[in-house]
Amino acid sequence: MIEIKNVKKSFGDINALSGISLNIADGRVFGLVGTNGAGKSTLLRCLSGIYRPDEGEILVDGEPVYENVNAKQKIFFISDDQYFFPNSTPFEMMKYYETFYPSFDRERFLRLMEILKLDPKRRTNTFSKGMKKQVSILYGISAGTKYFLCDETFDGLDPVIRQAVKRLFIQEMEDKQMTPIIASHNLRELEDICEHVGLLHQGGILLSEDLDDMKLGIFKIQIVFKDAADYESIATSFKVLADEQRGSLHTLTLRGTKPQIETAVSALEPVFFEILPLTLEEIFISETEVLGYDFKNLTL
Repeated sequence: MIEIKNVKKSFGDINALSGISLNIADGRVFGLVGTNGAGKSTLLRCLSGIYRPDEGEILVDGEPVYENVNAKQKIFFISDDQYFFPNSTPFEMMKYYETFYPSFDRERFLRLMEILKLDPKRRTNTFSKGMKKQVSILYGISAGTKYFLCDETFDGLDPVIRQAVKRLFIQEMEDKQMTPIIASHNLRELEDICEHVGLLHQGGILLSEDLDDMKLGIFKIQIVFKDAADYESIATSFKVLADEQRGSLHTLTLRGTKPQIETAVSALEPVFFEILPLTLEEIFISETEVLGYDFKNLTL
């Protein structure tokens, strides 16, 4: 388990992390989402021991991660801007990683390179962005670490490779109990693979929940009220996170359980009523809009 306890990190006048506390359980895909500048990349660098928190602590299986070789050997981190030695080849970088990760599986790395038709003897600086990302992911898969930290993992990958990477993650989780921690702006990709989601906003943790539980606590309904005053009944009974109106049709985002919403709305005998689950993207937008991060107010 990774334990994050009241972690703060600043860069000059910029507060990147403002007292984050969070636990990441083993053996599950953890998705880290947030607005631009929310602190996702900074948090991953603290988790991997690259940055030292200004306050608080991060424990990996009960050990502090910063300047702790034993803890760091349990973590492989892929940053959004991967680094390769100048003029190096994937084979040369593989030998470099072997010196830091005793469980690095050279045979598997070369086999996966062959499957993806990547030349291990070709200079990495001649690879495309997507090819470089693939190579980095294969380093992480082959390193045999318990925790795999990925910053924008699927960025630059074509749909076929994205699905292949997801299958590799699932296989590693089944075979070696690997725990992927994925930060991404692509919420639809995370929804497809993640079991638990942490939502960051302005350097703080807004929520951390199982994805299934999160979807059970917030719903979108479309409704045409029989009486305009019936809207107040719903607004009194539930927290309304969003309300879009087109003519007499209201599209409301409500916090509550499905049975509670159905019972309350049915009692009003509306002209039309439909209840829908929200996607992770819609949940993210609704939660951040509550805090004033309203993209709909932007004009082009």
